[in-house]
Amino acid sequence: MPTASPAKTATNDHPSGDKRFKVLDATMKRNQFSQDALIEILHKAQEAFGYLEEDVLLYIARGLKLPLSRVYGVATFYHLFSLKPSGEHTCVICLGTACYVKGADALLSTLKTEIGIKLGETTEDGQVSLVVARCIGACGIAPAAVFDGNVLGKQTEQSVIEHIRPWVKSE
Repeated sequence: MPTASPAKTATNDHPSGDKRFKVLDATMKRNQFSQDALIEILHKAQEAFGYLEEDVLLYIARGLKLPLSRVYGVATFYHLFSLKPSGEHTCVICLGTACYVKGADALLSTLKTEIGIKLGETTEDGQVSLVVARCIGACGIAPAAVFDGNVLGKQTEQSVIEHIRPWVKSE
């Protein structure tokens, strides 16, 4: 079955009927389908869909005339992009050198035990996702964590537990 060209798709509804694709079409069109706008378009896609599922990545790749491997490579390189649905709340532990030296690995270990999930997973109730970043650029306040987009520095095992406790349902 032939597929619509990106230019034609941009002026018509997406075949799935999902109106969120119009946001991507508008963003690609505003950037004149420039491959240099890939990161901006990925951000817009994640904002619209909540995460970057495979068909969204494929749609972007076709729209920008890029190989899917390039789009996937960019999406997996940056910690702010997610290929899986994330929880209602997100906890990111920085594992950059300064944070690691100041105990970020202990923070991560404590959180994994407290929440009961592995790195990169989301709790069964969909409340909390636990991820790491190689560096969030907050070296002066190491160890740092990002809770729902808010960077907090000089974290301790106790402070991270206190921060996520309201998000975790007691058994």
